[in-house]
Formats: sequence, C-alpha cells, structure tokens
Amino acid sequence: MRFSVDAHAIGRRLTGNEVYIRSLLNGFAQLNPDAEFLAYVSEPDVNGWVPPGFVKRLVAGNRYWRLGIDLAVRLRRDRPDLIHVQYNGPLLCPVPMVVTVHDVSFIEHPEYFPPGQAWQLRLSTGNTLRRAAKILTISEFSRQRLSRAFGLDPEEIVVTPLGAQQHFRPGNRAQAIERVRRTLGIDRPFLLTVGDLQPRKNQLGLIRAYCELVRSHPQLPHLLVLAGKETWFTPRIRGEVRRSGLAERIRLTGFVGEEDLAALYSAADLFVFPSYYEGFGLPVIEAMACGRAVICSNTSSLPEVADAAAILVDPGSTAEIVRAMRDVLLDAELRERLERHSVQRARLFNWRETARRTLEVYYTVAEGHRRNLTPAPEPARVAR
Repeated sequence: MRFSVDAHAIGRRLTGNEVYIRSLLNGFAQLNPDAEFLAYVSEPDVNGWVPPGFVKRLVAGNRYWRLGIDLAVRLRRDRPDLIHVQYNGPLLCPVPMVVTVHDVSFIEHPEYFPPGQAWQLRLSTGNTLRRAAKILTISEFSRQRLSRAFGLDPEEIVVTPLGAQQHFRPGNRAQAIERVRRTLGIDRPFLLTVGDLQPRKNQLGLIRAYCELVRSHPQLPHLLVLAGKETWFTPRIRGEVRRSGLAERIRLTGFVGEEDLAALYSAADLFVFPSYYEGFGLPVIEAMACGRAVICSNTSSLPEVADAAAILVDPGSTAEIVRAMRDVLLDAELRERLERHSVQRARLFNWRETARRTLEVYYTVAEGHRRNLTPAPEPARVAR
C-alpha cells in the first residue's frame, strides 16, 4: 500500500493543523506498518519534522495553486492508494480522499472569524466532503455537529481523538520554573492559558475574571500568562489589558515553541481554558499530561475530553471562573487532587492510538478502492 498525506501545514509555527499532521506521521512511524508514506510538503526544509523513510514531495504553498492544479498533477504521477487532507482537498482528485474536519465553528459561529473566511470555509469544506471516501473528526461532539451541519450520516464519520506529544509530561518543576524565568522573563507564580488569540478562546473573559480575582484577593501573587500566536484579534486583547489597570501583571508571550511550551505548562500553578467552542481542546490534554490542575469550559467538546479530571465552568460567567480559580489557588489539597486526576486522564489520549485508528481507515478505503478497480472475471465458456 502507498498512502499520501497533505502535509503542507508543516513548518508553519505549530498551528493546530500542523500538530495534527506531524503527530500522525510520527505515530505511523512508531507503528511501522507495511506501507509506504508520501508527505506533500510546501516547505523545502522539513528535516526532523517528517519521519525518516517517509517520501517527501514539494507542492505549492499557495492554496489555490496547490488545490487547483499542483496536488492533482503530483497525485497522478505518484499514484498513491489515497490522500489524507484536512478540510480541503484537490479540486480534481484522481485518488480516494480521507478528510479530517476538526470542527464546524465556521458554520455554527461565523462571528469568530475574519469577514468572509467562514463563508469560504463552508463552501470549500462542503465541496471536499461530498467527494470524500471517508470522513474523520476528533471528538464525538464534532461528529454530531459535523453530521448536522452537512447532512451526513454520523455512523459514516470516524472519531479519532487526539493526544499529547511525548514532551508534554510531568517533569522537574523547579527546572521548568527556571527555564520560564530565563527564556520568557516570568519570575512570579502564574496562571496560564494557551491558544491563538481568537474570540472563541475567550481570552477577554479570562482577563476580566483574573482582574476580579486579584481585586478580591490582593494577597495572591500570580500573574496571568496568555501564550499563543497573535492574530487579527490581538488589538482587542491588548486593549482589554490596557483598560484592566493590571497590565503589569498580564503577559502576552506570542508564539511559544514546543519545549518552552512544555516548560510553561509545568511551571504554571493552574491552567485555565474558558473557551467558548472547541472541536477537541488539545491544550487541556497537554496541560493534564504535564500534571497541571485544569479549569475549562462546560461547553462543546471540553466535558467529553476533560471529564471529571477538571473543574468545569460556564465560559460566559465571570463569577464561576473567578470562584473556580480562587478555590484551586487557595486550597492546596484540591489542587493536588486535580493534578493527580489530570495525569491519569491524559494517559487515555495518545497519538499512537490516533495513528492506529487512522491507519485502519486508510486500509479499509484503499482495499475497497482496489477491489472496485479489479475487473470482474469473464464468465466461463461452456462447451456445446
């Protein structure tokens, strides 16, 4: 078998799509299946990001050229048994497509996107789904919402939950604190949230809740650290920080690399993730894998992922977020219990299992396609 993956996202500063593809490829390498893998990349230097032994093919970085012509031409030349894409596949695809759609926030909450982007995603994703041989998603929540949004049979959508990469694990906390002090200049206890600066991540709500917590409990020394890539929404976040009156206690780190991110999780006293909408909520599992107490929203996929290992709050309720943060920070026994539960919960999610489930889909699709291509035997000739 020869399987191909659209890995153009690799090399783009750890977007969610890149984490997904990189982790899948590494999971495939660990499983060592009897198959050849092609990775279609748009960056020439991806050494260390694509596992050894995987064939790399360079495709256009421009999405319109890549999806319109380039990828289809290369697929005809390479003749894999299938291609795995995220959201959007080539317009003229000569091989079966496996499509992963992480969530449908662009349909359910277009207000979370820059003008025009949600409409474009809805159109292009719908076109790809109509041509898909198999559809994957990352949580039961997303499966139900994807089914409803596009009129799909939920039984035809395969759920492959995500996991935390290996460097997210309980480690030496003193070393993590020192690394964070040295690399990011954070030299006080802190609360952490992780995610690109976007409306749906609800960093605005967290900033307001944090300010209320500090004013009602001035003895708490904690900073608030927001780690994540800056976006079109960044000016709104910075404006809220300026108006808070606590700007000196709120840090925006911008994009943080993998090793520094693992140290941030480990050094934090508490991880808070009051997102309005997630298809999975990978930062929750990453924080849990590092042994952190977690507060997260009681909406979308997050109760499914966190289960009873986190304190769940209404992301629209400042009072609930404040109360949960206060309880965890002031009650060492509660915090330690949550930390133990976090590690146990995170063990249930790993990329090797995600890769195994995904490979099962690959083989099913490829074998079905090969059977369809095999000509039926001619009827036996009967002597008269």
